[in-house]
Amino acid sequence: MMALARAAARAGTAALAVVTLAACTERPTTAAQASEWNPRAWTGENTIELGVVREDGTPRWFKVWIVVLDDQPYVRLGSASVSKIEENHTKPFVGVRVAGREFPHVKLEAAPDYADRVARAMASKYPSDMLIHLVPHPMTARLTAE
Repeated sequence: MMALARAAARAGTAALAVVTLAACTERPTTAAQASEWNPRAWTGENTIELGVVREDGTPRWFKVWIVVLDDQPYVRLGSASVSKIEENHTKPFVGVRVAGREFPHVKLEAAPDYADRVARAMASKYPSDMLIHLVPHPMTARLTAE
């Protein structure tokens, strides 16, 4: 797998990198099609994993909180997560693991107009947000399967 990841990075193609991201999973998940994207079903999920592709072509997965508003999933990212997103070699696309499913090609787009709504939803859903909201969150983003 690592050789495939390095080849994808050298080739510089997002398509190979996305395949690499999907192939190099850290835990068992079921590959899903965009047609299976169902944010309404994830309202009870506490976290999702976002997957990015590093410069050397290797995948990196990290957990973030999720809220669903208007049938769309949103995440609020701190500085460390934003840095990972900015260095992602498949941007604006990331991998998403949610509810035992893995979506390898999901568009992550900034949604600053939803920052207040997402912050309120996070505060309502997560009791520990009482402290977490004090940490700067430079990006609120919407996730859309493609």
